Amino acid sequence: MEALLEGLDPEQRAAVEAPRGPVCVLAGAGTGKTRTITHRIAYLCQRGHVAPTQVLAVTFTKRAAGEMRTRLRSLDVHGAQAVTFHAAASRQLRYFWPRVVGGPRWDLIDQKIRVVGRAASRLGMPTEADALRDLTGEIEWAKSSLLTPDAYPAAASRAARDIPAPAEQIMKLYAMYEQLKNEAQLLDFDDLLLHTAAALEDNLEVAQEFRDRYRCFVVDEYQDVTPLQQRVLDAWLGGRDDLTVVGDANQTIYSFAGASPQPLLNFGRRFPEAVVVRLERDYRSTPQVVALANDVIRWARGRPAGSRLKLIGQRPEGPAPRFHEFDDEPAEADAVARRIKTLLDEGVAASEIAILYRVNAQSEVYEQALASLGIPYLVRGGERFFERAEVRQAMITLRAAGDREGSLPEVVRSALGKVGLTDEPPTGGSARERWESLLALVELAEEFVAAVPGADLPRFCLELDARAEAQHPPTVEGVTLASLHASKGLEWDAVFLVGLVEGTMPIQYAEGDDAKIEEERRLLYVGVTRAREHLWLSWALSRAAGGRKYRRRSRFLYNLVPENHPAARVSGGAQRPPLMKKEKPTCRVCASTLVEAQAVKLGRCRSCPSDVDEELLESLRQWRAGRARELKVPAYVVFTDATLMAIAEQRPTDSAGLVAISGIGASKLDKFGDDVLGLVRAGVGYSAT
Repeated sequence: MEALLEGLDPEQRAAVEAPRGPVCVLAGAGTGKTRTITHRIAYLCQRGHVAPTQVLAVTFTKRAAGEMRTRLRSLDVHGAQAVTFHAAASRQLRYFWPRVVGGPRWDLIDQKIRVVGRAASRLGMPTEADALRDLTGEIEWAKSSLLTPDAYPAAASRAARDIPAPAEQIMKLYAMYEQLKNEAQLLDFDDLLLHTAAALEDNLEVAQEFRDRYRCFVVDEYQDVTPLQQRVLDAWLGGRDDLTVVGDANQTIYSFAGASPQPLLNFGRRFPEAVVVRLERDYRSTPQVVALANDVIRWARGRPAGSRLKLIGQRPEGPAPRFHEFDDEPAEADAVARRIKTLLDEGVAASEIAILYRVNAQSEVYEQALASLGIPYLVRGGERFFERAEVRQAMITLRAAGDREGSLPEVVRSALGKVGLTDEPPTGGSARERWESLLALVELAEEFVAAVPGADLPRFCLELDARAEAQHPPTVEGVTLASLHASKGLEWDAVFLVGLVEGTMPIQYAEGDDAKIEEERRLLYVGVTRAREHLWLSWALSRAAGGRKYRRRSRFLYNLVPENHPAARVSGGAQRPPLMKKEKPTCRVCASTLVEAQAVKLGRCRSCPSDVDEELLESLRQWRAGRARELKVPAYVVFTDATLMAIAEQRPTDSAGLVAISGIGASKLDKFGDDVLGLVRAGVGYSAT
């Protein structure tokens, strides 16, 4: 027994030795949570409190479950179940099926998206791969949230979901999907959980047999549990309290998929007698990395006091985190690649280095920079840029376009309009990533024509082919490129957090929603805590080389960059202002809190009187009509009616006031800002040409 407890710190030991019953382990990043819970299971078994075969430990990934099983075996614990939620439910449902359902067992759907596609086709909805992925995600969110099709529209509205189609259409799609699935006698992964819970809830004999078999439950990553998974856990428990949960509310980053930290945060209310242990000693990262992680999360809003963890670094001192501001993304990528080359020369293994970004579309410029220096890399959680379906389709479209009149970037943008490149980005999901990939090709055309004056479309296509060929490194150990979401649960000696600009971190569609902004902050926290020793944070003021420097660094960095650091200053040497706590939008007339998107855009309640400048509004409308004709786009692509109304009411006189209006981001400011501000300042009409 002493050998089992040897090497544990006081808090880990308290968690391991806690008596049977409800135990909540609040475990910060790098604090040894897997070691703690496996030693707790071994301790309970060795003390005779429970037999190994009576233990069911569940987590969220096969990798984590496999690691748990390996550690239990090394502790001489054999027979305990350590599996994912879905694997546990699948085994139980398979065993109890003859009694609770009868007849042949239904097959598990191999690819859910195919059934969603059939349902969408029947309803006349889009069936492109990107659209189906987003629609499938909505169905998965609804089922994990325990929503029926009829309940989906209201729930999606309450949750402010960025939905890929009207809620009523998704409701019908969800119902059709369930109908087709049931007709074919198929189950999806969510059904495994639903049917398992129902079997235990509705059949006393089945419930009793299960509860005789399993007496002790452990749930890892409890901050990521969904309402459906919590229902299954409650069915397993059946009123008992022999439950150990482990989690960290600071690492809740899957709310978009239905996960909620509330069961973790409310554990003490549900089980007032629970033992609560806090693990805050960080054995993963240097004190410098730990200090920065604490600073990132310190500014988070809405954190219940009892859930706050402050990491305490246990490793020797290391290098200070590096902050860098660059003129453009290519310069940022080149600097990252050069720094990685230095680390490799110093003996850091390529597999111990990672470049982490917010969206997969950001990877291309880093792939190119690494390839140019001969540094091998692996893309985790996404395809390499030139292997993505939208990029392959775009290259086919460009080759077929021939040699058109006009500048190369204009020709490329026009051609890619046929495959989904719009003036404004979609609100989120796969469609947003696809749009980012297409836009990256336009910006690549801008860079190419700057380097090769007079270059035409055929020559640009040859350039794309050459780049695609060059970006096939050997399949050996390499630098990891991954999204921040895909990095959860992993760690490296050196981590590069890149592209930390407003609109990307936090992501643009989180704007105006405090809960989503805070989840973006937690995502950055997860990224920081992946680093053991070397940490780099950077951003670029322009996307394309030589482009207008309209970007600003992420709001999450304003309290992190040292005041005397060169990256803390803007052009002219002026200090960047500290980030102020964002208040909820209020009506400028009656001061009521604004919730509705239209009201937020206008800055007032719909019922409050408008102070619109009618002359300015008419000038803006005429200007918009002229620009729409010039750009050969519908008028709303320039600005919507609501945005024009907001401008005419609020009459901003500078860029800050203009971008403060919802719906006007950096792209709109870059294209139309000078014109609009000129109209506001002049207060005179605009004659469309």
